[in-house]
Amino acid sequence: MQINELSRKTGVSLRSLRYYEEKNLLQPERLDNGYRQYSEIDIEQIRMIKLYLSMGLKTNEIADLFHCMINGQTKDACIRNGFEKGEMKLTEIREHRIITKSRSSANGFVGRLKI
Repeated sequence: MQINELSRKTGVSLRSLRYYEEKNLLQPERLDNGYRQYSEIDIEQIRMIKLYLSMGLKTNEIADLFHCMINGQTKDACIRNGFEKGEMKLTEIREHRIITKSRSSANGFVGRLKI
């Protein structure tokens, strides 16, 4: 399938699909005429990209995860790296929640002050 159909099937813009390719998240086949040729596997790859992006991962982090898979087998070093990155993301989320909660409390306190 060509890029327009892939965009329609996945809900991802043409610009984003080209960006994913630029970041090596997608590697479509190139036809003789230069057109990109995508497969059903690319649809699944995009679903994973969307999931990881929704979890707060950056495209370079997603590329690292994808490149850990070679011939369907995961390298042990990649698993350790994945756990470390996951722990870092959880820490970021927890810190963000604390800051957000603190700001909310401060705003509530300021709102109760009588000037």
